[in-house]
Amino acid sequence: MEKIEICTIGGYCEVGKNMTAIKYGEEVIICDMGFYLPKIIAFEEEGGNRETLTREELIQIDAIPDDSVIRPWFNKVKAIVCTHCHLDHIGAVPYMASDFNCPIIGTPFTIEVLKRILDDEDIRLPNKLRILNPNSSFKISKNITIEFLNMTHSTPQTVMIVIHTPRGAIVYANDFKFDNHPVIGRKPNYQRLKELGKEGAFALIADSLYAGKNMKTPSEKVAREMLKDVMLGTESKNQLVVVTTFASHIARLKSVIDFGKKMHRKIVFIGRSLDKYVTAAEAVNIVKFRKDIELIGSGSRANKKLKEISKNRGKYLLVCTGNQGEPRATLTKMTMGEFKDFKFEPNDQVIFSCKTIPAPINQANRALIEDKLMKKGVRIFKDIHTSGHASREDHRDLLNMLKPKHLIPAHGDVTKLSPMADLGCSIGYVLGKTAHILRDGQIIELS
Repeated sequence: MEKIEICTIGGYCEVGKNMTAIKYGEEVIICDMGFYLPKIIAFEEEGGNRETLTREELIQIDAIPDDSVIRPWFNKVKAIVCTHCHLDHIGAVPYMASDFNCPIIGTPFTIEVLKRILDDEDIRLPNKLRILNPNSSFKISKNITIEFLNMTHSTPQTVMIVIHTPRGAIVYANDFKFDNHPVIGRKPNYQRLKELGKEGAFALIADSLYAGKNMKTPSEKVAREMLKDVMLGTESKNQLVVVTTFASHIARLKSVIDFGKKMHRKIVFIGRSLDKYVTAAEAVNIVKFRKDIELIGSGSRANKKLKEISKNRGKYLLVCTGNQGEPRATLTKMTMGEFKDFKFEPNDQVIFSCKTIPAPINQANRALIEDKLMKKGVRIFKDIHTSGHASREDHRDLLNMLKPKHLIPAHGDVTKLSPMADLGCSIGYVLGKTAHILRDGQIIELS
């Protein structure tokens, strides 16, 4: 049988920039091609326009993975396969995919979001965009079959990618959580994970972001109850209520809409990324939000609507971009007074239904926004959120179900990867032999 090599191109020294190449014989599958968002934000804060940068320039500023390490593999790549629609997993596809003569495979929602990114940036890729539904398979070649396992995360139609080879299955689990009460979609496909474990999984590459947290990640249903408690249990008469969360978190947005309706408020979504993700989710029939909301991208319509809201603030629930304090996002511009006809008033409410991404630039931007809001007398509700990433006890369950021969932690620097390797070692894996802590740009042959 042919040898298996894995190249950890990106996402093994940082949180983001995810990209892994898996080689069986003379065939290669690439899993994910993501942005390193802090570098993108820093570049744009300094006045740069990302859309003017070439592929090489994006690599130079460390915004996308440096795939030069697999240049000898370029003509062997048979597919680029995406786990889900988050930009730290698909953001680099528009800039990198054209170097590979192969299809891009994703779930309907992931492919729809990718199409909208390509349209927004006026990029035409030669690669065919191929849809594969969760819990379905696609034969790449005589030796390789791709399988999508339905998984839960903080965006719909997330999957674990299973790459079937004659040596066994390689499971790429980046990102995931085990949510038994999802607000949208089905529970994880535990039965298939157990079957793969019985068949003999060869390797697991796993999102290890919270492998050091000694807990089980709470269900999205918990976040829904937290939102309900704040939105319906806090006095807000005659005051504006603003909610900000990740635009791709369609389940969270559904909960916000549900409780906004109970508050008998007009619900308005403002922000380019909200427009993009909601429109994509509606296009593939995941939700039908527009019957309950007004959706505004940005620009003059946003200005006009905020002027209207400011005159009748107690009648509106506003959902907007800016949960990380991004400089050009709607909430930031509102806070900084960039909309001339809108001002926050004392006792207005801003609900951050998110966590701050643990990167210095995000933390600084969020702190600045919170400080400005508090000085205006705005009531702030933080961390109304549950994570989309598995914690230590979820990882233990995954390892017990799959029983992979090899374990490769992913999605973070060594401080994130080490707890996952430690967990593996506590149940019988051996560091350097069957548990492997790797860095960006390394290639390992697995025996």
